Amino acid sequence: MLDLGLPGMDGQEVLELLRAQGSRMPVVVLTARDSVTDTVSALEGGADDYMPKPFRFAELQARIRLRLRQAQEQATPGTPGRDAVEAGGVRLDLRTRRATVAGTEVDLSAREFALAEIFMLNAGQVLSREQLLDHVWGFDFDPGSNVVDVYVGYLRRKFGATTIATVRGMGYRFER
Repeated sequence: MLDLGLPGMDGQEVLELLRAQGSRMPVVVLTARDSVTDTVSALEGGADDYMPKPFRFAELQARIRLRLRQAQEQATPGTPGRDAVEAGGVRLDLRTRRATVAGTEVDLSAREFALAEIFMLNAGQVLSREQLLDHVWGFDFDPGSNVVDVYVGYLRRKFGATTIATVRGMGYRFER
């Protein structure tokens, strides 16, 4: 974990120094800075993930476990690392946080990217609204909210209307 607001040397500088030295250590930025500019700068500077404060501890734990698992996969000989996820003609670059559809880059907000990532990591499986809320928005989000439906709509417009299927009474499924 790396806080951007460090005394002496800024956390962004620490991150850039780590990456310049060739370190592939997973870095999750945990900071009070929540602007899009700060998020993009950290992710493009080599951060593996970015969590603005306040955050939910369970989500932080899940993100750290994910990044450690990915680092382990990359360190294990013969096991391909996961720098990207591809499904249904969509490719997410997990390091640069870029998305492409049929080779054309599309802009995604941080929430859209997180939602797309959970869908694509579980392509072909039905995910309930509650699972998506927990992963993308955190445990304290109102389960009666239609925010998942709204964001699924955003992704459908960007990825294609048939990319994410609605499974009545159950949730959504990202089609492979």
